[in-house]
Amino acid sequence: MASSGANVFRYSALALGIFYGFYHQSTITASEKLQEITREYERKSKLIDEAKAAYTKKIMPQSAKTAGGDSMYTLSVLFITDPMDPKFDLEAYLNLKQAGEK
Repeated sequence: MASSGANVFRYSALALGIFYGFYHQSTITASEKLQEITREYERKSKLIDEAKAAYTKKIMPQSAKTAGGDSMYTLSVLFITDPMDPKFDLEAYLNLKQAGEK
């Protein structure tokens, strides 16, 4: 039969091993959750970027698609330049004119 000091040591080692196992498993699980959240964020970001590119391609008129080199023409097509239009954006128009002067 083992002495009481040996039994205390055995059960203490067992308790510490169980505690360490729970701690280690929780850190692994937290790491995996963080990686999953990061992957999901990157996937959604990629989808948003693709949707923005598809929308820009959809709303750009055919003449602007074939114009090619004239970026000022392409920018002016994307913005409404008629001040009487209800969707007219003065700030975007002024930024467009400022970019054209440079």
